[in-house]
Amino acid sequence: MYPGGLWFCFCALLGILAAPCWGVRQCLIGTTINVILLEDKESPWSLKFVRGEILKAIATESAVNTAQGVAFNLTANFGGFNTTFYRHAGCRSSACEGVDELKNLMNSGNLGCAVLGPTCTYATHQMVDLEKGLRLRTPIISAGSFGLSCDYTLNLQRLLPPARKISDFFIHFWKENNKIKPEWMTAYVYKKQSNTEDCFWYINALDADSSNFSQNITRTVLRKPEDLNEVLKSPKNRTSNLFIMCGSPMDVLEVKLRSPAADSSDNLFILIDLFNDEYYKNTTSLPSMKNVLVLTMPNTRSYTINTDLKDNNTMNDYMAAYHDSVILIGKVMREIVEKPHWEIQQMEFVNVNYFRNTTFNGSAGIYKLDKYGDRDVNLTIIYTTTDNKYSILFTFDTEHNQTTVVETQPSFIWGHRLPDFSPDSGIASHDIVVIVLAVTVVVVATIAFIFYRQNRTERLHRKRWSHIHSYLITLLESNELNVVSLKIEDEGKKKNFKIRRAFYDKKVVILKELKHSDGNFSETQRIELNALLQIDYDTLTKFYGTVKFDQGVFGVFEYVERGSLRYVLNDKISYPEETFMDWEFKISIMYDIAKGMSYLHTSDIQVHGRLKSTNCVVDNRMVVKITDFGCNSFLSPGKDLWTAPEHLRKDGTSQKGDVYSFGIISQEIVLRKSTFYTEGCSDRAEKLTRVKMSYFRPDLNFETASEKEAEVYSLIKSCWDEDPEKRPDFKRVENCLGKIISNIHNQDNESYMDNMIRRLQMYSRNLEHLVEERTVLYKAERDRADCLNFMLLPGPVVKSLKESGVVEPELYEEVTIYFSDIVGFTTLCQYSTPMEVVDMLNDIYKGFDSIVDHHDVYKVETIGDAYMVTSGLPKRNGNRHAVDICCMALDILAFMGNFQLRHLPGIPVWIRIGIHSGPCAAGVVGMKMPRYCLFGDTVNTASRMESTGHPLRIHVSQPTIDILQRTDCKFEYEIRGETYLKGKGTETTYWLTGETGEDYDLPTPPTTENFQRLQQDLAHMILTCLERRSQPSIRRKKPTRCPGEEEDDDRDQDSEVESERQHPEYLHLATVDNTLSTFL
Repeated sequence: MYPGGLWFCFCALLGILAAPCWGVRQCLIGTTINVILLEDKESPWSLKFVRGEILKAIATESAVNTAQGVAFNLTANFGGFNTTFYRHAGCRSSACEGVDELKNLMNSGNLGCAVLGPTCTYATHQMVDLEKGLRLRTPIISAGSFGLSCDYTLNLQRLLPPARKISDFFIHFWKENNKIKPEWMTAYVYKKQSNTEDCFWYINALDADSSNFSQNITRTVLRKPEDLNEVLKSPKNRTSNLFIMCGSPMDVLEVKLRSPAADSSDNLFILIDLFNDEYYKNTTSLPSMKNVLVLTMPNTRSYTINTDLKDNNTMNDYMAAYHDSVILIGKVMREIVEKPHWEIQQMEFVNVNYFRNTTFNGSAGIYKLDKYGDRDVNLTIIYTTTDNKYSILFTFDTEHNQTTVVETQPSFIWGHRLPDFSPDSGIASHDIVVIVLAVTVVVVATIAFIFYRQNRTERLHRKRWSHIHSYLITLLESNELNVVSLKIEDEGKKKNFKIRRAFYDKKVVILKELKHSDGNFSETQRIELNALLQIDYDTLTKFYGTVKFDQGVFGVFEYVERGSLRYVLNDKISYPEETFMDWEFKISIMYDIAKGMSYLHTSDIQVHGRLKSTNCVVDNRMVVKITDFGCNSFLSPGKDLWTAPEHLRKDGTSQKGDVYSFGIISQEIVLRKSTFYTEGCSDRAEKLTRVKMSYFRPDLNFETASEKEAEVYSLIKSCWDEDPEKRPDFKRVENCLGKIISNIHNQDNESYMDNMIRRLQMYSRNLEHLVEERTVLYKAERDRADCLNFMLLPGPVVKSLKESGVVEPELYEEVTIYFSDIVGFTTLCQYSTPMEVVDMLNDIYKGFDSIVDHHDVYKVETIGDAYMVTSGLPKRNGNRHAVDICCMALDILAFMGNFQLRHLPGIPVWIRIGIHSGPCAAGVVGMKMPRYCLFGDTVNTASRMESTGHPLRIHVSQPTIDILQRTDCKFEYEIRGETYLKGKGTETTYWLTGETGEDYDLPTPPTTENFQRLQQDLAHMILTCLERRSQPSIRRKKPTRCPGEEEDDDRDQDSEVESERQHPEYLHLATVDNTLSTFL
């Protein structure tokens, strides 16, 4: 055990439940760094290449600590994960690997003081996204994790510039206006089809619709080389002269070889190439770089980059960053060592703030980490001079977002000033005439449309909304069948909307409470309600109006009997596969939804925004209807598994988003499995993250699909296409499904009447099967309920309750009652956790219960450590009640002689047993959780017999002895003498010691003289056991010794020694004269 372990135990014994005592102390003893990196042969940040740099930095830090007299050392635990067995190796398949490695470290207790890696954004995002679930407080330091999804996290530090810094550079650099650079407003972003890890996320930050760059700069993304060529060949038709790309000079050369127009001086390429030192080593530029500005890291490296991964001298910025991460950890730990001792003891973990807002020197130069743990650098913008030399034109400080001009009189191909962002456009005179005419027509049409919409809006506004009179609505009784709670996700918070059934206009309707409304609706809400009133379609639920009650304002909607489509799909008993819900029926369900959505999209409502299987409802005719549409001012669109990826990334609703939701519902209908079912992923949060971050969709098995299924699968796949513009509209979906249904009928040569008769026959057969199946289930449930009742109450009592509902109390002339409790139970509880106490009682009572089953007795109850049993009721058994109780008591005592506590091995457990016979009354008491209880003086006397007894003794009263003497059984007992019983006075009592001819193997009770010392010595024994359990085993595990055990120190340590056991006096065998023993 580590040296801090004894300190932890000491804290626990004192009851200190604050932060663990070992957190930072363990770091100071031997700081462990866990390295979680991809392990392959292709990635420059692979553990294969980084391991040596980390070990080199650890050696450097060890020398620094020795020189400064600091007594701690850094150690590294290397954990790599391999993705070569995935279809796509590398970062694309690392989403779950890093989390899995981290969970293993946490579960094994090997998570150190800091984590280095991963570099892959996919892996890091899952780790930082699950920080709350994993309760991770350990700092994570990554050379990578560039993506926007890893911004502003709790514990992540990034030692290479993230995509957020690069995006901020382009925003501020574009707006910079000085004598050699004009202000720019537009750009083309060229996204290559294959990218390195850094380029992928840098360009992705400029591509994302929700990014700051897209909101500040008008940009167009070019995703294919053909798109770039087309733009370069048509300068008059393009929107910008500026082209942003990421890669190397070879990528620029490839673009210019493909399209010679790219070499024009009208164009300006900005190349992101941060981790390349060729611009400083080799000042001679390529001719293809003459109209290129290169964004790269400053020339502060103390090493030379060698990108050849097969060379033994491989070096790159990733390796240097992980080397410098160790330097940072050593610096932080030395700062912590200088803290006061009491402050270190209170540290539960290394606070991440030590790693933020800090500066330190590394092999890559000076590191500045901002308040979010991201590195700030002075980025360099390099251009190519007219004599083909690399030269620095600007520097950009990412900390203050400031651009500094380095060369005021540059010598580049554009003259004295960089080109403007907009291309020159020489417009012909006839083009001007056409443009003027077109603008005039557009302006006139726009004015006319504005007047039309304004007048229409005013007419809608003038129409005052009127509620349905409350006397026209008859509420049904408020019971569980008529009040339903509908949970609707509103802006990420679950809200309960009370739904009630009522009668209106001779039909059942649903009342949905409109929260935060007093009935005085705003203009927007009145327009929505008016639009809802106009909807009257067979696959859309009808809205009748609103009604105001004292409880609030409610919307009155059509009631649909069978519930939600999600419920129907899950109920495979009422709606079995291949009989009731066959392929044709599934297609008809999809057709109903498509038909309703097609109508909704052409109405004034236009968009649903919350389409899901839980708000598609099924009526008695098995027609699917859509609900919860048009309530945008009352409900907000949530983000769930049905939400389109573009709306997960950026809030909003659209018709194409509804088509995506329809595709997810269709997969539920076809497979009849959980929403967004995939075999490889079942976690809802992980699914949402993967849909948001990449192309991730539910399973559709085309390989095993038949021809008719493949046609539907293709339609579903087109509905959830990543590009919203490629998704079909609902009119097209409706027509496609209609043709599929027609083809099914034509292929079967079946008329509509034949189809109806066939379905009626199928329904009849299914109904018979369903009744039979439900009957079997009912009988099984009834038997389980009876079994449970017989475990809680006696059989005759259960029968009486089932037949008449009441149980008459009954007087029994003679019964025997058993009581027992655990000696020192309070002391045992004091040194045990609540769960250990529960486990202890459960182990004991399970043993007692198994013994009770072998005797004609009835277990009444357990209260804490007290155990109560009786015999002779509710079924009378003559004189056998005393015999059965005594035999059971002897079995229980024998059981306790061999019982061992799981959490306190070696600590003996004693019980006291008291037995008394006499009359008592019994009956069921209470309506809630009814109990079969005993009443009378016999119960009190039996309890007194137990409380006045001794450990490991069976204390028996005179009436019980008298009954035993009337039987043929020969029990052995000893006269205890006169015993004072509270409320009874002094009576003669006995110790039951056994039965003639039976070997019960009873434990030897403690002597009477030492009984008073039991409680104090028990506490001492428990403390000794706890101390022994907390000490580490040395050389080999010794047999468990009892407290007070001593070992002869003079014996040879290498020989096997059996220690002499010396128990406390009251554990010595009691030598009792057997002269008083009497055979019953």
